[in-house]
Amino acid sequence: QVQLIESGGGLVQAGGSLRLSCAASGRAFSNYAMGWFRQVPGKEREFLAVISWSGSSTYYGDSVKGRFTISIDNAKNTVYLQMNSLKPEDTAVYYCAADRDGLGIHQYEYDYWGQGTQVTVSS
Repeated sequence: QVQLIESGGGLVQAGGSLRLSCAASGRAFSNYAMGWFRQVPGKEREFLAVISWSGSSTYYGDSVKGRFTISIDNAKNTVYLQMNSLKPEDTAVYYCAADRDGLGIHQYEYDYWGQGTQVTVSS
């Protein structure tokens, strides 16, 4: 059974940092890309970043480019999202996901999803 379990969310002040983790288990992910999305109530899920399992390729959404960094630890089957210079508008539920076919930027391209972790940025 595939599981993606996010952790690291919480409450932080504007300008602060958080690091999210996503632990993957239940299958071999070596052919998968791993992505991060976020969602606020009433809006569609927003693409943030994606990384190949090797870590050699990354791609970022415009809203987080330069502030967020995606990385991967293959030995731990864990993907990270380092979030710096956080803003109140970054408040959302953050999801990690696995894409079998490549570096997808749309949620429909992803095959597996975590349950999400809440990030709240206070002003």
